[in-house]
Order: sequence, then C-alpha cells, then structure tokens
Amino acid sequence: MNADVLGGDYETRTLPLGGDTTATLVRRRAQPAVRGAVLYVHGFADYFFQRHVAEHFTARGFDFYAIDLRAYGRSLRPGQVANYVTDLAEHFEEIDAAVRVIREEDGHRHLVVSGHSTGGLITSLWAHERRSDDVLDALVLNSPWLDLAEPWLLRTVGTALIRGVGRFAPRLVLKPGMGPVYGESIHRDHHGEWDFDTSWKPIEAFPIHAGWLRAIRRAHAQVHRGLDVRVPVLLLRSERSLLHAKRWTPETMTADTVLDVEHMVRWGPRIGSRVTIVSVDGGMHDLFLSAEPVRRRALAEVDEFLDQL
Repeated sequence: MNADVLGGDYETRTLPLGGDTTATLVRRRAQPAVRGAVLYVHGFADYFFQRHVAEHFTARGFDFYAIDLRAYGRSLRPGQVANYVTDLAEHFEEIDAAVRVIREEDGHRHLVVSGHSTGGLITSLWAHERRSDDVLDALVLNSPWLDLAEPWLLRTVGTALIRGVGRFAPRLVLKPGMGPVYGESIHRDHHGEWDFDTSWKPIEAFPIHAGWLRAIRRAHAQVHRGLDVRVPVLLLRSERSLLHAKRWTPETMTADTVLDVEHMVRWGPRIGSRVTIVSVDGGMHDLFLSAEPVRRRALAEVDEFLDQL
C-alpha cells in the first residue's frame, strides 16, 4: 500500500487488470476492525473522495475500502477514454480483485459492498453473478441507476437506436456531459460543501459515448428481467426527483437531479428477494453528500440495516 491523495490514514494499492488497465484500491483501517469490511464503488464521472463516509464506517468497526474503477479517478491514465467500457461486466474484474485483497490478504470474513448510482447498477449485477460464491454478506445501494431518467419514448425507441449506434460507432459522443446543476450543488466552489478533483470528477461530468450508454441499457434490461441477489439489500433513495433542471436553484439541493427515484422504487425489488427500500427526505443524488442532517439520517439507516444482519 502507498500513501493516498487523501492523506492521513488513507492508503492505495494498484490492482493490475487485463491489458494495460489498472484499478485503484483505497483503504482506511479501523481500530480495531471487529465487524469486517465495507467496499465502496462510486458512480459515473466520480471517484472516492468522501472521507466522512470512510470515517463513519471505521468508527463502527469496519475496515473501509473504496475502488476507483478502471479509467476513473486515480486509475485514469493518459490516452484512456475517461469512464469508458462497452460492457459493465468488465468492472467485475476489479471488484473481484478488491475482494481477494479484502478477504484473502487482509483476512476479512464479513464483507458489505456499497454502490452509488452507476456503481449501484454494477454492484447489483456483480452480486448476481457471484451469488453462489459466498463472498458477500450484504449490499447497500445509494441511489442506484436502474433505468434511464428520460421520457418513455427515449427509454424505448431511443434505446433501440442507442443499441445500434453503440454497436457500430461505440466511441461516438452522444452528449458532451450531464450539465452543471448537480456538480454545482456539491462542489464547495459553487453551492456545495465538498472539495474534489474536477479533472477526475468534472462539474459537468465526462462525455457520454454510445458504446458506454449501450452497455448501461443492456445492464438495465438485465435488472428489469430480474436478478437473483441472495444477500440482504438496502436501497436508499431521495424522496423526490427534480429532473432536467437547466440551472442551479436552492430546490436542487433537496432532490435527486440526476435519476428518477420512481425507477428505483419500480425496479429495486427485481434485484433480489430481500430488498428494503428507504426514502430519505431532502436527499440529493448522492445521499451521503446531502445536507448534514440528511446524510446523517441516510448513514443511520445503513447502520440500522447492518445491525440487523
């Protein structure tokens, strides 16, 4: 392990993957780790920077790990297309590698995986694929991306077009980004309270490529058909969404401005047979980056869920 950009008690380890790609595992130790480990998986145009989340879990006896996926954050290399894969199952390789470190090298018998947004989609699919491997004890989803936050026509006819374009022109840029509203709501240089590296997490996100969006829609379809995640699942979501806002307003600080929370309610139960869905009033897209009383309640819901395992 090497020193991390977060400093202090944070360490990093490079995880070699196929080809020339790598992922990065971040670790913060508990003193002592009496309850096992938590592995955090970020969303699109994101990386791990949430010290307060790590500190929350280590204070409760969990060693905390976070992975910056290939071509994200600490793992982004010169010449790579940021945040780009053509199949979300490619990310299973780095999750498997992180789990081997956590379980085999660090000796943890109990593991909770937490995924945010696209990370919630990826970890749900991974937990389904590894359902018979006995490597996971619980799954925590923070505003998971389970459907396209667009009108019905774009979710149907538009998806058919995305599949065709994404297959034959995967590097085609469909959108230059996601707009500034959410980024401005969380970064301290605008209206938020958080500091993060905007070369790794741009305010307007990274360009949306056709091949990546095709992979997302294929993953959504798999969730809609039904998964078989066999461990308890906690799905946290905001009380409401405020979609397609063109500019920041105070209201954008109290709603999910990225995803439709009703999609989480609709499709969340398809993840497994033991899914608990909890609404967090006033939550932003990343509930753990919401206003202090809101994120405190979201983390308290996680504590209560884990205490019942």
